[in-house]
Amino acid sequence: MRALELGSPGEMRDELNSLVLAGAKTATTCLLDEYAEETEGLEYVGERQALLDNEGRCIATLAITGVDVKPFGQVTWEHARAEGEGDTSLEAWREVHRSFWSGAGTPVDDRTVVVCLAFHVAHRA
Repeated sequence: MRALELGSPGEMRDELNSLVLAGAKTATTCLLDEYAEETEGLEYVGERQALLDNEGRCIATLAITGVDVKPFGQVTWEHARAEGEGDTSLEAWREVHRSFWSGAGTPVDDRTVVVCLAFHVAHRA
């Protein structure tokens, strides 16, 4: 089973994992280029993935319910809201994500291709 590590290690990952376990976060967004860098294939609907904590332990099994590849500028408010991170608008969501990826060394514009994943918790560890 492949694994999913949300956000950056530390406090951010703890917070995002808590949102997933509470049922508030049912989506995430990844850069398509990262799949090539990590030689990973895209997720597929029905796939199960281990959600990992900061120590690499599985805290839940996620079932992938949606995979949508599109330019960053075409991500919908429905997807952004499903990320459950408290953004009040699509533009606020975009700014947070641009800042995160830029801080990681990958500036993002509206043409940058992303993978929008939807999921639900299938099992808690």
